[in-house]
Amino acid sequence: MHIAMFNGWYFFWLILCAGVTAGLYFLLRNKSAKTQKIVLFSLLVLGLLLHFLKIYIPPYSVDEARMLRDSWFVNICGANIALFPFFFLSKNTKVRDYMFYIGIISGLLALFYPEEPIAKADQAAEQLDIIRFYYHHWMVFAVPFLMGCFGLHKPSYKRLLSAPTGLLLVMLFIMLNQVFQWELGFFTLWNEDNFLAIHFKNTSYIWGPGENDAIGNFLATFTPNLFKTVPVGAYAGQAKYWPWFWIICPAYILVTPLSFIIAAIADRKNLVADIKKLFGKKQPVAEK
Repeated sequence: MHIAMFNGWYFFWLILCAGVTAGLYFLLRNKSAKTQKIVLFSLLVLGLLLHFLKIYIPPYSVDEARMLRDSWFVNICGANIALFPFFFLSKNTKVRDYMFYIGIISGLLALFYPEEPIAKADQAAEQLDIIRFYYHHWMVFAVPFLMGCFGLHKPSYKRLLSAPTGLLLVMLFIMLNQVFQWELGFFTLWNEDNFLAIHFKNTSYIWGPGENDAIGNFLATFTPNLFKTVPVGAYAGQAKYWPWFWIICPAYILVTPLSFIIAAIADRKNLVADIKKLFGKKQPVAEK
């Protein structure tokens, strides 16, 4: 199963994910809300179980260091897999809006640009992990999408900032995960001999962009220079991104308009009505 951008396997997985999503929609659209909730929640619970069960398949089962590190929640989709079952049960509209917007955005980005499966193209022993990857990222997209389709949650364009704000809070959750792993000796956050370099997996860009990283460098264009240098001490003035702080501006600048596009579709009636109220002409008062 050799996956590369726009080859046969690439489109196979996209079509399969779209087909299963459509199939679930037509299967559940006339069912009760209770049945819809049970099915969608079951998909989330299965995803959480698979996150831990992956330690029994390569590459995790043959690499103890990676197994101990990656069985935690070390990236955004991994954190969403852990948190979405609880968010699904929550009655907080902002929490569920985060799930709706970020789930759709992050899931679709991963499916249309499957970086991890592409990197495994020549690793025949890791085919099961490719299947796991697609299930997890399809689930992250499909469950929030179907929540909206079935009316189990009604997103609001007025709560757009729930997406970037929630994303930054989730990144803090990931950051605490990694610091705790470091303190327990699972891996080293940075080399004592090189304070300025990143020496570990940084897929969520919490610690800054990597070297020759096109996506990370693109995000950095939206970051104020203040958050790109060491402010005090022996390394003052040297280039080093402030952990987490550097990604705040990119998160709001990039995630907000993407969420608005989704909101313009999902909450179109309210958006159009409010625009008409804002720009519409006031009706003249009839004379008595």
